[in-house]
Amino acid sequence: MRSLLFIVTAFAAALCSGQDHTGKPNILFIAIDDLNDWIEPLNGHPDTLTPNLRRLAAMGTTFSNAHCAAPSCNPSRTSLMTGVHPTNSGVYANTDIWRESPVLADIKTIPEYFRDHGYSIQGAGKIYHTLFPDPRSWDTFYPALDVQRPIEAMPPKNAMPLHGIKGLEHFDWGELDVTKEEMADWKVVDWVAQKLSQPTDQPLFLACGIYRPHLPWYLPKGYIDSIDLDSVDLPPIKFKDLADVPVTAINKARVKDDDTIVVQADKQREAVRAYLASIRFADECLGHVLDALESGPHKSNTVIVLWSDHGWQLGEKRHWRKFTLWERATRSPLLFAGPGVPSGQNAIASVNLIDIYPTLVELACLPANTLNDGQSLTPFLANPDTHAPRPTLTSLSQTAHSLRDERFRYTRYSDGSEELYDHSVDRHEWTNLADNPAYAGHKARLAAHLPLNPVPRIETQHENISFFDRQKRLEDKLRK
Repeated sequence: MRSLLFIVTAFAAALCSGQDHTGKPNILFIAIDDLNDWIEPLNGHPDTLTPNLRRLAAMGTTFSNAHCAAPSCNPSRTSLMTGVHPTNSGVYANTDIWRESPVLADIKTIPEYFRDHGYSIQGAGKIYHTLFPDPRSWDTFYPALDVQRPIEAMPPKNAMPLHGIKGLEHFDWGELDVTKEEMADWKVVDWVAQKLSQPTDQPLFLACGIYRPHLPWYLPKGYIDSIDLDSVDLPPIKFKDLADVPVTAINKARVKDDDTIVVQADKQREAVRAYLASIRFADECLGHVLDALESGPHKSNTVIVLWSDHGWQLGEKRHWRKFTLWERATRSPLLFAGPGVPSGQNAIASVNLIDIYPTLVELACLPANTLNDGQSLTPFLANPDTHAPRPTLTSLSQTAHSLRDERFRYTRYSDGSEELYDHSVDRHEWTNLADNPAYAGHKARLAAHLPLNPVPRIETQHENISFFDRQKRLEDKLRK
């Protein structure tokens, strides 16, 4: 332990030595929505092509065991941007108006904290949940301070759903007769690329939110068809996998029975192909940003962080999308690169997306924000083979929580039912060991880290509206 402390102390000293007020690093803050662990840096799906994520991984450090604080967009992004875990804020759902949480009303988000320390704060694309863009976080934002995404290319209404499955209109995919430059994501990354090509008088905090592979998986012509359907590998699925899973967990995962509809239509392989194609498109968008950084004036003085808000299931445990406490829904890509970040390494510690806030603060040599629930990840940059001192926590609600360390996942639901999986031999979480007496010690050790007094869900809710209705409202706002 003493040698590790020495390494971390020396690492921190080297990181900030020679940096004065004018030498603060720029921050390039990249979010990719609904991106699971199928990417190449995480040795994911065999049909995934992510050369730019692989390129970024070679530039820096990949955290291979990173998890979200909550497996849905709003609570995950809110906790990441504020540094406050859902169990302390009461923000557990996509409709929770997070600025109305008493804990978060006056909290300094990551951009606000960097602004307070001399940074120019600019951004584009989906950073917060679409319903709650938080204009006060930004100096400049594209397309507008209160609108996070440009108008999206969409099929004609009378052509939807493009996949032809009745009852699954909310879960659509297909190709559009448009160029990539007409896609909202490309407009976002092109705006970011232009910013990266310009010199600045202040240190720059620049956020870039890429929406794909979030549904609907609408892509320019050629992206989906370029993947041979017959060669697409479906994720491994075990017959009767749910036999040892608590009923509470199954019920939470089957609110919308997408799996039954997709399976009955025999469209699993088409859906997986569309998701893979969306990942490829997102990776291409990332490449446009990295190219601009490398050819511009900020190449040598920019810290990059790339993250996704959570994972995404594609039929595992008969579930599609996020909203569960299983591995494929909680595991999230997390990569750092730039000054102070060793290149080409993989950190094995179990970490959380709320750790991004204090990590960026330390990499920028700013004073720590004492309100952060997370911990700086710089010790794992200095020593990537180090295990985390405690398991990381993902919360689905006030009464449903999952803990993950380097070997196990332990989950407890509101009725006391449990799951325990040993990832050293069961990476698909097929065998629930919660009732196995041989693992009682491991279960008790993890259970000791469950939150003692998680706060209840906040009472102020936004109406729950579909992607298509949100898109219509955003178009109306931008056209005014």
